[in-house]
Amino acid sequence: MLLACNNITKSFGDVTILNQVSFHINEREKMAIVGINGAGKSTLLKIIMQELSSDSGEVITAKGSTIGYLSQHQDLASDRTVYEEMLSVKEDLLWTESRIREVELLMKGQEGEALDALLKEYTSLTHSFEAQNGYAYKSEVVGVLKGLGFSEEDFEKKIQTLSGGQKTRIALGRLLLTNPDLIMLDEPTNHLDMNSITWLETYLINYPGAVLIVAHDRYFLDRVVTKVVELDAGKAQTFTGNYSEYAIKKEQQREILIQHYLNQQKEIKHQEEVIAKLRSFNREKSIKRAESREKMLDKLERIEKPTEVRSKMKISLTPHITSGNDVLTVTGLAKSFGNQTLFSDLNFEIKRGEKVAIIGKNGTGKTTILKIINGLLDADAGEIKPGAKVHIAYYDQEHQVLHPEKTLFDELQDTYPYMDNTEVRNVLAAFLFTGDDVFKRISEISGGERGRVSLAKLMLSDANLLILDEPTNHLDIVSKEILEDAINAYEGTVLYVSHDRYFINKTATRILDLTEQTLLNYPGNYDYYLEKKEITERLYLDGIGYGVEGKGKTGSSGSSSSGTGTGGDFGPSAGQGGSPSASSGTTETKLDWQQQKEEQARQRKRQNDLKKTEEEIERVETRMSELDTALADPAIASDHTKLTELSREREELEVKLEKLMEQWEELAE
Repeated sequence: MLLACNNITKSFGDVTILNQVSFHINEREKMAIVGINGAGKSTLLKIIMQELSSDSGEVITAKGSTIGYLSQHQDLASDRTVYEEMLSVKEDLLWTESRIREVELLMKGQEGEALDALLKEYTSLTHSFEAQNGYAYKSEVVGVLKGLGFSEEDFEKKIQTLSGGQKTRIALGRLLLTNPDLIMLDEPTNHLDMNSITWLETYLINYPGAVLIVAHDRYFLDRVVTKVVELDAGKAQTFTGNYSEYAIKKEQQREILIQHYLNQQKEIKHQEEVIAKLRSFNREKSIKRAESREKMLDKLERIEKPTEVRSKMKISLTPHITSGNDVLTVTGLAKSFGNQTLFSDLNFEIKRGEKVAIIGKNGTGKTTILKIINGLLDADAGEIKPGAKVHIAYYDQEHQVLHPEKTLFDELQDTYPYMDNTEVRNVLAAFLFTGDDVFKRISEISGGERGRVSLAKLMLSDANLLILDEPTNHLDIVSKEILEDAINAYEGTVLYVSHDRYFINKTATRILDLTEQTLLNYPGNYDYYLEKKEITERLYLDGIGYGVEGKGKTGSSGSSSSGTGTGGDFGPSAGQGGSPSASSGTTETKLDWQQQKEEQARQRKRQNDLKKTEEEIERVETRMSELDTALADPAIASDHTKLTELSREREELEVKLEKLMEQWEELAE
């Protein structure tokens, strides 16, 4: 075991973020910590790194082990170049190399004991140098830099001239080069393009040490991790497998918990009804029975209602105006900034109902294309032609469509006054805003929450073409899933730029890859893109132009009819008469139906018996009440024979009533 967290608890004011959180990570294990924004993921990493103290609990690390940590925000202050900054990680190795050269020079002209001492030192130094992979350190540094998206031209840039995202990539590269026993990464993919993310995945998969990741990139987690620790309402729970396996297990577990909760609630309600009925009999023994049941009910360990994580979209997202089939036609589009040409002669079409993702490396011009379409930037050349009845809505990362001082409820209702209170609440609930959350001000909510409100507004607008720039940025996983549901339910057309491969895989019907200053067309989701990428790029480079949108090629989806199949739907295997599996299936169905009918008959009989018993109890109690009245009559009290007869009848009824009550209790169960 490399690291263990035992009962870590941390509160901020009255809010408990972590409540007795426990988990461990073994050598070479790849683990993720997941949870909604604010669940305490980054707090937990800081406690492990002793940047924060916990209120209670302990962090245990293996003796002599090393931990490397990359936080979300880096602000490197250095006068070094990019290459020098990375090389500084290898200072010990550089010193060893320098000393080896010195010893080599010193050995010349030495003999005897002095030479023996130098030879001994030389052997030790070279052994240490080899053990640290010293002969490959330069190629290792270059490989990491290129893997993280830096070109050789970038190597000589000063650190102080880099953007925040570039500095974070340098910090990540430095960390990887230190080769600690445990690498801890907080949102490592935020500033990486797809090629760099793919490189990092491969690096971490093959990394000889352990890896602990906090990330919202589900595709990344699927590829890298083999264990998931979920933080939910302050508690931690461990699942084996990657993210998709965790999601399936979590949903199954939640369904079981909900069923247990509902079953217990049903039983509690039933017991309360039985107690009330027993008390209504108003007899000493029935009241004692009621009290006994109440004590048992009080001792019952109540199952907490599972938290409502999210529900599938329950609103219809249909644009008020339906566009023509040709939604957008772009021809001859070109854009340069100074001497840098982003793209030239781009041509593509978008048809109604498509969900088109534009992907590509950072800096290739993806967002520039969206801004040109929206009129926020001028193109150097080309034409953008919207189709008939096309209304565009644009979602940028700044959420400029929101008013900071308005509440979420007012933001929607003021924009769409025809919606009543229930409709506004239903829409906000679909985007995970419930209860008093709807009365929070826009200025009080997080960036991810503002993103959800912006998307809700856009999808309710008259727009039938949504253009989205990195819509999943700053969203937690639950919010991303809500957005996926919303886009898949949306009956208009969507064009977006995204680095989120899981999101693209869930929503895209077509991918346009901006590469080599042109667009390569992939009529499918991200898995399809990966499958066809190599052959498409090879054909393009060979000059065939297969799947190219940029150079005068036509087509939108590029898909073809799938035909009638290959015989899988026909023949004996399709379930023609007489197959054993069909026969056994039919028999099982009949048995299930028969058992169901028998159970229904048993339930009907029980209900009838219960009703008859209650009616008999009522008759007996009525007769006993009549007897009590008669026995109190002075005329009967003086008639010994009559008095004995009525008293005997009442005693018999008392016994009968006791048995009826026992019978009723059994039937009530």
